[in-house]
Amino acid sequence: MKQLVIFFGMVGMVLGETKKPNVMVFLVDDMGLMDTSVAFLTDKEGKAKRYPLNDFYRTPAMARLAKQGVRFSQFYAMSVCSPSRISLLTGQNAARHRATNWINPASNNKGKFGPPKWDWEGLGKGEATLAGVLAKEGYRTMHVGKAHLGPNGSEGEDPLNVGFEENVGGAAFGAPGSYYGEKSYGHETKRKSHAVPHLEAYHGSEIFLTEALTLEAKKRVAQAVKDGKPFFLHFAHYAVHAPFHSDPRFAKNYVNSGKPKNAQAFATLIEGMDKSLGDMLDCFEELGVAENTLVIFLGDNGSDAPLGHQHEVACAAPLRGKKGAHYEGGMRVPFIAAWAKRDEELSQQKVLAIPAGVIQPQVAAVQDIFPTVLKVVGAKEPKGHVIDGKALQILLTGQKDEGREEQFLMHYPHGPHRSNYFTTWRDGDWKVIYHALPETKSTGNRLQFGGGNYQLFNLANDPFEQRNMAVVKSDLLKKMMTDMIGELEKHGALYPVDESGNELKPKVP
Repeated sequence: MKQLVIFFGMVGMVLGETKKPNVMVFLVDDMGLMDTSVAFLTDKEGKAKRYPLNDFYRTPAMARLAKQGVRFSQFYAMSVCSPSRISLLTGQNAARHRATNWINPASNNKGKFGPPKWDWEGLGKGEATLAGVLAKEGYRTMHVGKAHLGPNGSEGEDPLNVGFEENVGGAAFGAPGSYYGEKSYGHETKRKSHAVPHLEAYHGSEIFLTEALTLEAKKRVAQAVKDGKPFFLHFAHYAVHAPFHSDPRFAKNYVNSGKPKNAQAFATLIEGMDKSLGDMLDCFEELGVAENTLVIFLGDNGSDAPLGHQHEVACAAPLRGKKGAHYEGGMRVPFIAAWAKRDEELSQQKVLAIPAGVIQPQVAAVQDIFPTVLKVVGAKEPKGHVIDGKALQILLTGQKDEGREEQFLMHYPHGPHRSNYFTTWRDGDWKVIYHALPETKSTGNRLQFGGGNYQLFNLANDPFEQRNMAVVKSDLLKKMMTDMIGELEKHGALYPVDESGNELKPKVP
């Protein structure tokens, strides 16, 4: 503890003597851990281990970023998008902020048995957000791309209401009407309700949506630098979310892959996103701010690659499951942190000395970004605002944080979806999955006890979740469920309800 106090004290002293660091959070929609040519998984010695999907995708800019920074092999997000996005901006687990489902922009999608008081409204004015805190610290706060923070007509619909000073492309919906400039990004389609706003200058052009957003992001960064303002760029791509519209710039790279056409299109979205990342890194260098700009790259939930069944080893192979699922493939995402250009003599980089090419195996999650960025810029935590996340500074230096608990809570009291009415709890090597209601379709080898369904996996011995240990480890199952229930109560979680409106709280078998 004494070392941490000294460490963060040094942060404050150094930042007080130098200009504030810029921050770009580069958030990719529906990108899981395996949707990249960069190997995030490791062997038993902790060395990067490649799998077939790493050879299918092409992400040289991610490789460039990973080479000069640290990447995490066990970084978690919520298994659907809006909960993760709000967790990133608030530092709270979704069980606490209660926006536990993706937000349907037009109607309340709690599900038949979902909690009536879940936060469908999403973020609102006056709530503490990362953008709001940084704006008070003198930062130019810019949102570019997908928002999906609240439904139509809500305060959260517009990022300008939740701390951002600029918004390009952010609205209530989560999927673009079209990726094509020729279709005016949805304005010229039947999906006008999902037409991406603020991009009229590109309507009728051949400029793909990913590229148009990148051009806008570069303009705004350049203006902030010209104005002498530190910037916080929340660059949240619509890619690689469906519809799987093929990016013509990269289609030729996948025609001989042997994959279905929609999987090829998904891969072009990945490569287009990666080009955007590379363009932003180049932009920072051209503007002379790369050494002073921290880049945080991540996905918002597990992969949605159209490669197989959502509960099997297919879409995120060798991980099991995909977006929306209770398995690792549904919530494990890529995470890379690096200074946009290494300069170990720069004071900021001395304070946060991110090593080159390191893989960090400790567990971390999306809510950890909020306190991490506050520490980086020397900002205080907002008073009265509960923060579930824990700062990543020690992990970002490649060291082991001895006092850090290896835990993650994912609560989804909704349905119907790919997985319904479930909670997962990871503690150390063990992970328990609880379903409050029986699934209408089989989701694998689960053991049913009275009111719910249980699965128990040892992720150290069985990282791809093939052996349900709920029967043979019944005592451990009881402990894991007891601890999970305690975490839910601590977060003030809401639960599914039966037809009479009674809460269906988890049960210890």
